[in-house]
Amino acid sequence: MSKERARRRAEREAVAERERAARRRVVRRRERRRALLRRLTPAWPFGRTGRLYARRSPRQRAAIAASVVVAIGAIWYLVPDPALRLLLTLLLLLGLPVIIVVTLDRRI
Repeated sequence: MSKERARRRAEREAVAERERAARRRVVRRRERRRALLRRLTPAWPFGRTGRLYARRSPRQRAAIAASVVVAIGAIWYLVPDPALRLLLTLLLLLGLPVIIVVTLDRRI
């Protein structure tokens, strides 16, 4: 009886060892793949680094755009002279970075 138990235990251990070896191969393969990807990807960040993403949340950008549209609409509705409308619109667009810095206390 003990020889039979020892044989079954040896079979279970052999099966478990094969499964562990297969798992080690899978893990090793995955680690090699990740290491290769780390070597191939550039070291500099590609994420949120541009001017459009740098410092404003989407809500802030939407609020800025909406306020500019409202201001331009008010200029075009309230100012009767077309030349003055264009001048005020141009001044608003050129002064927008200054307005943003003053109101939000940040650079564009």
